[in-house]
Amino acid sequence: MKYQPPASHFIDGNPVEDTTGRPIDVIYPATGETIATIHSATDTVISQALESAVRAQAEWAARSPTERGRVLRRAADIMRDRNRELSEIETHDTGKPLQETLVADAMSGADALEYFGGITPTIGGETVELGGDFAYTRREPLGVCVGIGAWNYPIQIASWKAAPALACGNAMIFKPSEMTPLSALKLAEILIDAGAPAGLLNVVQGYGDVGAALTTDPRVAKVSLTGSVPTGRKVYASAAEGLRHVTMELGGKSPLIVFEDADIENAIGGAMLGNFYSTGQICSNGTRVFVHRAIRDRFVERLVERTRSIVIGDPMDEAVQLGPMVSATQREKVMGYVETGKTEGATLEIGGGIPSIQGFENGYFIEPAVFTGVTDDMTIAKEEIFGPVMSVLDFEDDDEVIARANATEFGLAAGVFTANMTRAHKAVARLLAGTCWINTYNLTPAGMPFGGVKASGFGRENAAAAIDAYSQVKSVYVGLEPVDSPY
Repeated sequence: MKYQPPASHFIDGNPVEDTTGRPIDVIYPATGETIATIHSATDTVISQALESAVRAQAEWAARSPTERGRVLRRAADIMRDRNRELSEIETHDTGKPLQETLVADAMSGADALEYFGGITPTIGGETVELGGDFAYTRREPLGVCVGIGAWNYPIQIASWKAAPALACGNAMIFKPSEMTPLSALKLAEILIDAGAPAGLLNVVQGYGDVGAALTTDPRVAKVSLTGSVPTGRKVYASAAEGLRHVTMELGGKSPLIVFEDADIENAIGGAMLGNFYSTGQICSNGTRVFVHRAIRDRFVERLVERTRSIVIGDPMDEAVQLGPMVSATQREKVMGYVETGKTEGATLEIGGGIPSIQGFENGYFIEPAVFTGVTDDMTIAKEEIFGPVMSVLDFEDDDEVIARANATEFGLAAGVFTANMTRAHKAVARLLAGTCWINTYNLTPAGMPFGGVKASGFGRENAAAAIDAYSQVKSVYVGLEPVDSPY
């Protein structure tokens, strides 16, 4: 099985290779086998990417907004036409089941391209009447933007960053995670097929040193990162040195609150999606599940039953619901948290082991785990695990659970399940989180802003809010009267 791309990078409209760069093996998490080898970007490759992006950005910004929007919408159509191919690449790159990637990865990217393609002609300024004189504003591009992706949603993240950037008239250089580098190359290729100028979206591969070289280059005006809090601090510091615009979508330890009047089956479904989807490797996951004591026993009983029925296995089998972790290192980290949970006194109700799957003995599989008896001071309740480990905590009082939910450095997401809409809206108003859900979880349509507060970052992906992140306002005062000067 091979998914070797024509070259490691895509620059100025073409695949580009420089084998003097550090080699990066691409591993299929289900089997542990190497399916491609690429090379980290050299200084020469980075220079080519920056030079072509500067040139392409000027050409792109000169096009009419309608024309730019048309290119993005055409790219969305191409992505949908090629969804099967893109999904298979994503499954082999990340290990996520094809059941997921067919609906949640390239399709989400296409939705973003379509949404921003549709609103591109509406991006503009306003007129301010001043009683004779007037002023107007222009919304202008920033220039060359850098996107740095995480390994869990490669093509979705690339699209979420590129779509608003390009809609505003910018160019983008995107660096995927070195762990999942393949699908972003396809996105760059698709944009060329859709009519974008060469160099508008360049993809360069590499480790943190490549990201650092891009974020500190004086030709870069904006940096958008999806990643961990430690990585965010480093990127933010390097970008701040050059006073660059920054968007940070970082980690989380999000609360999901189940009140006593909630529909238990729906709440369990939401909690499972918020913990086990993508084998738990989602930054917004609601990994602290607070369940009212009045329904806690029934909730846990059904949760364990439904968790036991999850189908684990070959990610290319569309009946499979849970694939492997992205890497052996990530699985080892998660297994460490499972052991810590048991050591600190939590009760492991189900899972947490390594399943035996015929033909996939070398894959990085793990059983989804449910802990009960979890208290707020336990490690598994405080630290982001980034794996399929759910912590169930008890509560009795609304004020109590809101205070406990907010007692974390993170603030990416939160969810509540209740039949009482007044209670629901009051609860989410008090939760310190940038993205909240009521009676559902982890749905992120392109028309809804997504992002966090506190240590989970700032700025927003998607929706009209992203336009602010990729454009700047120029104010113009127009004087129609003689200048009133005392000199």
